[in-house]
Amino acid sequence: MEEKTAVTQLAALAQAMRLRVFRALVGAAPEGLTPGAITAMLDVPGSTLSFHLKELVHAGLVTQEREGRNLIYKPALASMNALLDYLTAHCCQGSSCRPAAAKRRSAC
Repeated sequence: MEEKTAVTQLAALAQAMRLRVFRALVGAAPEGLTPGAITAMLDVPGSTLSFHLKELVHAGLVTQEREGRNLIYKPALASMNALLDYLTAHCCQGSSCRPAAAKRRSAC
């Protein structure tokens, strides 16, 4: 993943409503949700939701599909996982990431 892509995705998630929408979609994966279902679940006006969904789609974190007359929004799990991989690529410089207290407890 390129740094520019990571920054775009993190910026999209750095807004409370977009983070809530994304988490709702992750919870509904792989089927996804209609805008109406998201609106009801999160108690957000449709026009506001539309703006946030557009930002998430633009960032590559959400996909939009048409099923008949409905739009279905789904999380782009591969993109989410790529972002997580990017963020943790150099985690702990190759050492175990477990806290010292957890290491001591597991040794008992």
